[in-house]
Parts: sequence; C-alpha cells; structure tokens
Amino acid sequence: MKTNLTEIMGWEERFRLQFINSISGYKGVHLIGTKNKAGGTNVAIFNSIVHIGSSPPLIGFIMRPLSVERNTYANIIATGYYTINHVHRSFLKRAHYTSAKFPDSVSEFAECNLKPAYTDSFFAPYVAESNVKLGVKLEEDIEIEANGTRLIIGKVQEVLVDDAFVDEEGQIDLEKASDVCVTGLNQYSTVSKNIKLP
Repeated sequence: MKTNLTEIMGWEERFRLQFINSISGYKGVHLIGTKNKAGGTNVAIFNSIVHIGSSPPLIGFIMRPLSVERNTYANIIATGYYTINHVHRSFLKRAHYTSAKFPDSVSEFAECNLKPAYTDSFFAPYVAESNVKLGVKLEEDIEIEANGTRLIIGKVQEVLVDDAFVDEEGQIDLEKASDVCVTGLNQYSTVSKNIKLP
C-alpha cells in the first residue's frame, strides 16, 4: 500500500481512525484513576502515556479535545492529582470497558468491577489489580493547537511496584508483571522480552 494525505482524509472515518491509530506501533495500556472534590471516583483507559524525563520524573499523556465532558480531565484540573496504573492480562477486559461513556455520577470502578486502592500519602485512587502503579501530580496542561488535544504532564510522587518486577539495574520487567500493549483502539497483545543490548 502507498497512500497520501488526500486519500487518507477521504477514507471512511472508522477505517481512518484504526489505521492512523495503529501506524505508530505498539503502545502501553494504562488506567488513569482520579477523584473529584466530592469524593467521586473515575477510572479510564489510555494508550498515550509517554516518558518525558527522569530528573525530575515526568510522565505525559494525551487528552482528547474538550469538545465533550472529560471527567478524567476535570478531576485532574480540580485536584491536581491522578494515578497511572499498568493494565495486565488478568483484568484487560474490565479495563477496556472503562472506555464506555458513563455519566459523572457513575464510577467506572464499580461499573467495570475494578477495586480502588489508596495509600495514606496520596489523594487519587489506584487500581488495586495493577502490579505497577504511579501517583502523579499535575505539572503542565498544554493545548496542542494542531488538533485541540492536550498534553498533560505530571511529576511522579510515588510508585508502587513489587520488588520481584525490578531488576538489579532498575529496569521494570513488564513481561513478569503481565503487561499488555495495544495497536489501534482495541487490538491487544501480550508483552514479551526479546533481547537486551549493551
């Protein structure tokens, strides 16, 4: 296949969405947990988490345009805190269904049979089922003018990960943690190590 921008923009919308969403390759799958000031919880699936820097530890993700209500975004802006939780094979289907549209008054934790978990030192809810959890504080909210999406950048405040998943060099073994990855919007794959190069 060889195609160009004119042809791509002429494609049926769903086909174009899947194609463009998958050409960037495999992406990590994460649940972002938030809580509003009234105590209502929200959890939503994202495939756009990206490393920004390690000193200080900064993580970013892309938020779709605010053309409709975005509970995750509203809660982050209101409180400044959220969690990023890796998704694993054991609860992939439940994590995927958090992408359904739920009203603000309904918690995806309850609707998708996921358990919120807290530490004494962090406001936002973690996903109890996740083996790798990050507590994050909002640092920057940047609008991307080209399409109205937003780059949300946060500073990692705490990390919850089993020691068995961290090697002697500090690398987290995502295969041991049973992480999954995604291409497109709903084609999930398992993570397996191939080779570690010097």
